[in-house]
Amino acid sequence: MEQKKVAVVTGASSGIGLACAERLSRENYKVYSLSRSGKSSGTIAGICCDVTDEAQIEESFKAIFEKEGRIDLLVNNAGFGISGAAEFTELAQAKKQFDVNFFGCFACCKAVCKYMRKSGGGRIINISSMAAELSIPFQAFYSASKSAVNSLTLALANELRPFNISVCAFMPGDVKTAFTAQREKQECGAEVYGETIKKSIERMEKDEQNGMSPEKIADAVFALSRKKHPKPLSTTGASYKCFAVLSKVLPMSAVNRIVGLIYS
Repeated sequence: MEQKKVAVVTGASSGIGLACAERLSRENYKVYSLSRSGKSSGTIAGICCDVTDEAQIEESFKAIFEKEGRIDLLVNNAGFGISGAAEFTELAQAKKQFDVNFFGCFACCKAVCKYMRKSGGGRIINISSMAAELSIPFQAFYSASKSAVNSLTLALANELRPFNISVCAFMPGDVKTAFTAQREKQECGAEVYGETIKKSIERMEKDEQNGMSPEKIADAVFALSRKKHPKPLSTTGASYKCFAVLSKVLPMSAVNRIVGLIYS
């Protein structure tokens, strides 16, 4: 009997992460969910792991490999968002954004590499965002953290290719999940910006709540896991693919101005 492939999904207690874990489980993967709650769900085995704690990450991947003897797929999904005017954002809050979204992603990539090599190869899919390509006003640090994820992905894709480990990033657009309600909003600066911050965030949150389902994102992530040669950076949905193309074709000043108008 062929051994099941093993997948690890971070931030899989809800939203996109949970949808990805459930889809992979239906596709006959043995799935491990790394989250702060450590909650298991059906056939998905939960492990308590904070992605900002390198020791916990190392212990988690070691335990999975020792039990299963292989790790074939890592989906780096753990993340959160902050919003507010950049000039009024506390440095500690900006660092927290990077600690989870970027350094957490990096630490999981770092931890899994040796086990994927022992497994004969594998695939890492980092969940990024279209905000990495189109930096959104009053979400400067979220956008920057996801842009850093893209840069890390491109570098790792070349570094790990000789070991049969492929690395790619998937950039969702607006998705309807609890992420919206959990965003940490920075209220400072209204006396300078007036209603601009509030209106921008309200527009963004409306788009999110009318966005794609997490199951659609999970379908796209699963498709990426199956591709022989996945694109290093990709998205889904006609409008987002169009935005991605336009961001490469039009002058950056024009693209940035358009984004500014959308969220003004």
